[in-house]
Amino acid sequence: MEIVIRLDEPKRAEEELRSLYNWLLSDPELRRHARPALASSRPPEPGSQGEMIDVLSLVLGTGLNTGALALSIATWRSTRPRQIMVTLERSDGSSVTVTATSPQEVQRAVETLLGNDPGDASGATS
Repeated sequence: MEIVIRLDEPKRAEEELRSLYNWLLSDPELRRHARPALASSRPPEPGSQGEMIDVLSLVLGTGLNTGALALSIATWRSTRPRQIMVTLERSDGSSVTVTATSPQEVQRAVETLLGNDPGDASGATS
């Protein structure tokens, strides 16, 4: 399964996404079961020197523990100067926006998106 991660930091999106990317790569569980990649959601503009990075694509393997992903996102968010909203979106268009601060609430949101919890996710919106 592939999910796309977007942040609510339009002016600092690239910097913050690079930070999250490196954070995810530093987690041994995620390195084994997920492949993160920085990307642009817009087509390249003619004559530009490069694309603006505004999304983090994450291909999830079948052995990934959703708790590990949720804990990593929650912990990363806690290191930021302000609480950044993180939106995770599946290829079918369903999404959750993580606004919660507790790792348990973030885990419920991630599990809801990935289909592991049919209940409503507190701290997330679709």
